[in-house]
Amino acid sequence: MGRSGNVTVLVAVAGLVLTVGGCGGGGGADGSASSDGSAGRKSASATPSGPPSPELVKWAGGVCESTVALKDLRTESAADLPEIRGEDDGDLVAGATALGYLSGTPSAVDRVRSDLEDLGPSGVPAADRMLDALREKVNGVAAKLEAVSPAVGLEDAPESAEDVDKQVQTLTPPKPDLPALAEKDPRLAAAYRKADQCAPGWQPGDTDSSAPDPSGPLPEAADGKNFAACSDGACEVLVTSTADITANGTKVHVTVADEHVTFRTDGTVMQLGGTGGEAGFGDALRATIVAHDRNGAVLRFSTP
Repeated sequence: MGRSGNVTVLVAVAGLVLTVGGCGGGGGADGSASSDGSAGRKSASATPSGPPSPELVKWAGGVCESTVALKDLRTESAADLPEIRGEDDGDLVAGATALGYLSGTPSAVDRVRSDLEDLGPSGVPAADRMLDALREKVNGVAAKLEAVSPAVGLEDAPESAEDVDKQVQTLTPPKPDLPALAEKDPRLAAAYRKADQCAPGWQPGDTDSSAPDPSGPLPEAADGKNFAACSDGACEVLVTSTADITANGTKVHVTVADEHVTFRTDGTVMQLGGTGGEAGFGDALRATIVAHDRNGAVLRFSTP
């Protein structure tokens, strides 16, 4: 009776050992997965992801570049508003600044819209949903700004600029944004780290070594600073700060700033930024910005 009891106990203990071994071993001696697949999951999670594809790196860089452009646009827009508001409702400088703002801001938003449309799918569903949401936001603002005319009256320009700024300030990245999504996806994280545009502090131009240097010297103006040469309405002159020019009977006060050139006549103010801008003064005169930098502007006056 006693021997029989001992045998029973030994069998039970042996069964317990086998059972525990089956839970802790994770599979047979050849390392195969256990019946519940736990070893397979552990192996998959431990496998490092390969390098990101060039396409995904380019995609991440494109999103980051557009995000930086929108951030800069929001910052610049907010900085312009105090000057646009001016001290007085009839401040001509405020009105001129507002006209320049109304001319350039919708174009800047449309450039970002175009860049986002050029991006294809990333292959990461959550990232593609984020991009769709960003596109929808930018497209909506761009559509609203299409109705804004830079040819509004001087007195109405500051109020219109306020309305545009309100739209611009809504152009923030959707949540979760790309950095947050990269934390959850190894492929996206690797592409985000490799894309130059996603590096902290990156600005447009940091990675484009082929772009020409915009800081070169201004071209020589045919008439130098001889503003009297403009009397017949045809001249090319250099203005480094301000100048009063009479061309074809039209008196024009020109002010050159770092980012724009302002043309003021009796009752009109036009502000243009960058090379190639053109100001028209009725049927009597046209002024074209041949070149412009922090040192001044070369202007060509002509008759239509």
